[in-house]
Amino acid sequence: MRDRSHQWQMAGFGTRSTGDPNSRAEGAYSLLRTSLLCGLAVAALVFPLVAMGGLSAKAGFDAIDVLSEEVAETDPPLTSYVYAADGETLVSLFYDEFRRHVSLDEISPVMQQAMVAAEDARFYDHNGVDYRGIMRAAVANQTSGGVEQGASTITMQYVRGALQLNAETIDEVIDATEQSAGRKLREARLSLAIEEQLTKDEILERYLNQVYFGHNAYGIFAAAQVYFSKHPSELEVHEAAMLAGLVQAPSSYDPITSDQTSALSRRNWVLDQMVEVDYLSRGDASELRSLPIELNTSDPPNSCIGVEGTTSEYGFFCDYFRRWWRAQDAFGETPADRERELRQGGYTVITSIDPDLQELANDTVNEAHGQRNPIAHGAVVMEPGTGRIKALGLNRTFSYDQSDNGPHSDPSFVDRKGNYPNTVNPVLGGGPTGGYQAGSTFKIFTLLAALDEGYPLDHHIYSPDRVATSFVSSATACGGYWCPKNGSASMAGDRTMWSGYGMSVNTYFAQLIDQVGADKTVEMAERMGLEWRSEGDAYYASEERRAGWGPFTLGVSDVQPIEMTNVFNTLAAEGEYCEPIPVLRIIDPHGQELDMAAPRCHQELDEDIARAATDAGRCVTETERRGVDCGDWGTSRVVGEILDRPVAGKSGTTDGDRASWFLGYTPQLTVGAFMSDPDYTFNPVGSSRSVISKETVGTILKGALKDEPVEDFTTPSKKIQFGD
Repeated sequence: MRDRSHQWQMAGFGTRSTGDPNSRAEGAYSLLRTSLLCGLAVAALVFPLVAMGGLSAKAGFDAIDVLSEEVAETDPPLTSYVYAADGETLVSLFYDEFRRHVSLDEISPVMQQAMVAAEDARFYDHNGVDYRGIMRAAVANQTSGGVEQGASTITMQYVRGALQLNAETIDEVIDATEQSAGRKLREARLSLAIEEQLTKDEILERYLNQVYFGHNAYGIFAAAQVYFSKHPSELEVHEAAMLAGLVQAPSSYDPITSDQTSALSRRNWVLDQMVEVDYLSRGDASELRSLPIELNTSDPPNSCIGVEGTTSEYGFFCDYFRRWWRAQDAFGETPADRERELRQGGYTVITSIDPDLQELANDTVNEAHGQRNPIAHGAVVMEPGTGRIKALGLNRTFSYDQSDNGPHSDPSFVDRKGNYPNTVNPVLGGGPTGGYQAGSTFKIFTLLAALDEGYPLDHHIYSPDRVATSFVSSATACGGYWCPKNGSASMAGDRTMWSGYGMSVNTYFAQLIDQVGADKTVEMAERMGLEWRSEGDAYYASEERRAGWGPFTLGVSDVQPIEMTNVFNTLAAEGEYCEPIPVLRIIDPHGQELDMAAPRCHQELDEDIARAATDAGRCVTETERRGVDCGDWGTSRVVGEILDRPVAGKSGTTDGDRASWFLGYTPQLTVGAFMSDPDYTFNPVGSSRSVISKETVGTILKGALKDEPVEDFTTPSKKIQFGD
């Protein structure tokens, strides 16, 4: 006699496979044997000690009951939906299996009927195991010499799928799917238990949300979307019949990649089955059989990019959100665990991205500086008081396809493609990239450190064209000491924080950091959120060396655009520091809103210090108050002219014009813009382009605030302006 595994397959417990041709000669004896085997199957279901491999009857029942409870409560992997701030604009989906749970009343009745007719016509009559079906399948299969009919009910199929989903090891997956008598008996016994715990409608709902339809469509919601681009409640009879027909063999009946002959035949078979169970009249079925298969396929985006490689204007923001999620301890122990939770947890995330602002930012940076250029131009828009990122504009396309990219700008990579116009690198921040030097924007840290130490804005320092400091330097020009020079001779003179900051006088801030202490300046930068990503920066920022890091005030450290924008966002919020955050709401699959989306803010600076820094920043844009000496001119007058409302900020360029920055803010909004070559930071931007970042900030702020009331900054105290 053959082994037991083969016997149970022939009895109808197996999926379709090739039978033993010699079995056809067994005749009546084989049919008798099949009947006996079916009897044994029923006995095994009644006596769990057989099915559970030698356990006592009570132990067998207890084990089945515990396992059936786990099976009944199985939560399959669900797709997470990520939306823009309006709650409607889709940013992206995240999934391993494209699936979204829908209740039974959200599924077209004809879809429910088609599935029952195709997979388990006696679904509403049996108690989980269809003994009549087993006998029928056993006789048909024994007669044909192969497995022509299966006897797995919808309940048994649900159980099998649930066991696979609950499996934690490869062995458990194999145990849940192998063709063996033990597996089939356990599956059948669990089905009986499930039917005692759940109603038929509950089982059908779980099954329809679990089953695979091909093309990464798991569950009926995904299937309706992928094949017909509609909600499952909208499915018509012929569409439902086609989908129901896919479940048995999605690849064999695939209507997308095949000539549809097999899919059409299978769909028509399902229509006939619906007639057999009185779900459909023969006349209606005949009419529907004549219809061709008409698809309206859709490829759901996944992980910030479309399945077909299509791109999205939200790609860089979406990637920042993904990296932020991976850093949140609440979603798992490791970054990989957290991303798995995002891809399987079925969350609904409302992000902070504003579709209108995103369009404005993207259009502005691309019009200012096109994509077919190694120089990147980007803008970050943030909200004071929350840290929420409202837009991330970049003159790049978020795409993995770099086949048409331009040559790499690094001379050592002659044969390598550059990261333009297509890239997925986190150019604006949030990833492993070190960032870019930000030049004179770093003077803000010296200014804040001085104010924090009690120096007033009216602190006078004579600032010549070049000045020697006490900081040791390897340069020999000034006897081994650091001696920076101004950008132009016209900057020299008696300067205060107002005029020194507004005119960006290097020698003023070189002396100010010498007076205040470089260690206090570096500490202030850390308080404002800066991290040291390069070995060089970490070396000089170390506790034992930071006191000698005088050049820090001129922006020799690398910084990411999001990080630097948030520094000035803190000033706009009058000293309230908020972590950059890309979300407004996070809702779990059970409808519970999580507190992970709440702003994470604290008062880092005294309000008066932040107001004083803003007062100096208004000198930069020449929107200063009356009675304050801002010097002969401000470095970024164009921003004030474009915006025509109170605005503060700071510009910055680096040695050799390798980067150009402007960080600007009003009480309502902060925008940071930069230009640099992410592939080769030694590649010069060009001095003629230094105004581009300023114009970008002014244009974005003007467009974003056009319908908002004009708000002025709060004037700092007389004491912090002029001292005692």
